[in-house]
Amino acid sequence: MTPLRDDLDLVVELPSRVRRVVSIVPSLTESIAVTDASLLVGATDWCSHPEDLDVTRVRGTKNPDVDLIRRLGPDVVIANAEENRGADLDALRAAGLAVWVTSPATVEQSLESLRRMLSAITGTVPGWVDEAAAVWSPPYSGPRRRAVIPIWRRPWMALGRNTFAGDLLDKLGIDNVLAESADRYPRFDPAELPAYDVVVLPDEPYAFSPDDGPEAFGGPAHCVSGRHLTWYGPSLVGARELLSGQLA
Repeated sequence: MTPLRDDLDLVVELPSRVRRVVSIVPSLTESIAVTDASLLVGATDWCSHPEDLDVTRVRGTKNPDVDLIRRLGPDVVIANAEENRGADLDALRAAGLAVWVTSPATVEQSLESLRRMLSAITGTVPGWVDEAAAVWSPPYSGPRRRAVIPIWRRPWMALGRNTFAGDLLDKLGIDNVLAESADRYPRFDPAELPAYDVVVLPDEPYAFSPDDGPEAFGGPAHCVSGRHLTWYGPSLVGARELLSGQLA
């Protein structure tokens, strides 16, 4: 057994060769599947990519079926400190399972996190990670805009401080007007926002659309791909071009 440390600096005991993986984070499911699909034996109901993914479903990110995951006999369960509840991760560890937790808050941290995780679990760093790094390495040099980025309504919630999606938008010339909020995902009133130039409306976790969201704001609104805004994995390769077009 080789002791390795995840993003929380916790030791994760993995066998010399990992053969069975359960993922309870959609972006990490896609990352493993694109790198070595034969390793995946379980994923959440929300793991939608790749579209032909055929594995046992273990409920959601916030309510994984711990008993079912244990019966699948994974060598490791991959999780995220923000998307998954600490109590569920503790239950998985108590069931005798190795749990690898990611916790990036920037694009650069996400790529480094993926390199470490994929190297530990699959034995390789796939080419798409370096491709994504090359895509995001050039600095943005155009005009900047101030934006509010809702992620939920009823109640209204938005991106606040220290988020991966906020850092990604910063690299596209979008400054989050709530970036100095005390909360990472503050509640807000659309009528009481700081001055902004644009509203960025992702289609997940709340399914904002041209008919559901823009009407609540006085400024221009752009609907964008939530997967490309909030997932870190193979989607990062195309995210810069796609989001730049959607925000144009």
